[in-house]
Amino acid sequence: MAQRTEPLRAIGISLPAWVRGLARPVAMLALVLLAFGVVLLIAGKDPLRAYADVFGQTLGTPYGISEVLVRMIPLILTAVAVAIPARLGLINIGGEGQFYMGAWLATWGAITFGDLPAWLLLPLMCVLGMIGGGVWAAMAGFLRAKGWVNETISTLLLNYVAPLVTNFFIFGPWRSPDSGLFPVSKTFVAAARLPTFGGTRVTLGIVLALCAVVLFWFVTTRTRWGLEMRAIGGNSEAARRLGIPLPAYILLALFAGGALAGLAGMAEVSGMHGRLIQVISPGYGFMGFLISWLAGGNALGIIVMSFLLAVIASGGTVLQLTQGLPYAIVNILMALILFIVLARPMVGRK
Repeated sequence: MAQRTEPLRAIGISLPAWVRGLARPVAMLALVLLAFGVVLLIAGKDPLRAYADVFGQTLGTPYGISEVLVRMIPLILTAVAVAIPARLGLINIGGEGQFYMGAWLATWGAITFGDLPAWLLLPLMCVLGMIGGGVWAAMAGFLRAKGWVNETISTLLLNYVAPLVTNFFIFGPWRSPDSGLFPVSKTFVAAARLPTFGGTRVTLGIVLALCAVVLFWFVTTRTRWGLEMRAIGGNSEAARRLGIPLPAYILLALFAGGALAGLAGMAEVSGMHGRLIQVISPGYGFMGFLISWLAGGNALGIIVMSFLLAVIASGGTVLQLTQGLPYAIVNILMALILFIVLARPMVGRK
């Protein structure tokens, strides 16, 4: 990043680190919105009117803002789940599967220990959710640490296994007798539901997500662990020669990332649905991957990008009503984001 700021420094301008960290994701998102505007023009729509509708309906009302915050919870957690292994140069594409496994094990806790009081049951479900996602990711970490399978392939393929595991229990031992044609698990007791703020759907999960970002920032920038993780990401062979235990860090980083994705799954079943359903995630794990790479692993960038993508995702319904566009238009926008993210390599993590 230093070479990029030389022209500014030459004329006496020095930007704060947090500004430099946000410059890249904001510029990339602006490019995406410009490209998406071209798509809307081809479809015969007014891009400016469409953007005004999206931002007006999502940020112009208290309800719209609360729904954006609801979507931010899993997006932040799954983004940090990608950012932690990325510090070591690892690519975790398994946030979706880790999300499902966290939701699955948290559901087991809610069903098995439903007699416990909320102050004990909810922390237990959080721990179980983190274990579910962490162990799922640690399997890929073990294979990578042994040098047997690249974590990009293993985490990606495990995404297709996790929903099959949850479906087995939804269709089998956990199926609610009142589910009819749409199998779901038994409804959670009140003690297993995350508390909400006011009359909104925003749950305590937003606090957990923000705490996860702060902890990620602190560990990676203010501790020896963070320094050694950056050393591994910069030059793994040099780090190994310095005595840094690479296999242990690989296993730990993927477990930690998976644990946060699993926590997102727990927050979703406990806060939003109150039961385990078939399609518990509309792609939060994949969107978290985009957010992390857009933000370049920057903690503040993750929050900003999660907010903006939550607005975009919430705007799909708005565009259906105001512009007559199918909700699939959001998928086109997400695909444009992916292309632009992959077109420019990530540099200068902070």
